[in-house]
Amino acid sequence: MAITTEMVKKLREATSTGVLDCRNALEQAGGDFDKAVDFLREKGLAQAVKRATRVASEGVVELYSHGNGRVGVMLEVNCETDFVSRSEAFRKLAHELALQIAASAPICIREKDLPAEALEHEAEIASAKAREEGKPEVIIPKIVEGYLEKYKNEVVLLRQIYIRDESIIIQDLVNQTVVSLGENVVIRRFVRWELGEESD
Repeated sequence: MAITTEMVKKLREATSTGVLDCRNALEQAGGDFDKAVDFLREKGLAQAVKRATRVASEGVVELYSHGNGRVGVMLEVNCETDFVSRSEAFRKLAHELALQIAASAPICIREKDLPAEALEHEAEIASAKAREEGKPEVIIPKIVEGYLEKYKNEVVLLRQIYIRDESIIIQDLVNQTVVSLGENVVIRRFVRWELGEESD
């Protein structure tokens, strides 16, 4: 199928990708617009992985107060350049992440930051519950594994479902921003306070 300038233009407007990349994606997809978009997204995510090794020392500290001051979030998000740190897209990501933290109360950013004792505790609860319900011993490890995956999805920020779009997780949101900005983006740290809770 011949790839027309109009097709390339339409794909370019939809994805903010270069002309040659759009033409190549359309050729790979045999002119199918949706397949070309998927092709570019896959390629973009590959670029996001490459960018993840680059140093991110600029950025913003986002402050967010929710529910008439009942919940407060302080969040540091980094990028590579001062120029990008001032961009609307980067600031919007920082704000959306602070909203997510306020609403979903994660306990860490990445799975590797989850305390081992927290996972052990959750595994014990799942195991005891399965036995209480009379589940066969042979399937209990599988039940515990499924329970722990669900737990990680709830408490690890990058694994949480995005509150504004349930079709993606926070890692996808960050990857999309990396692709659109062309820079590595790192969620460095956060603190979430809720009125009346005990401090550690």
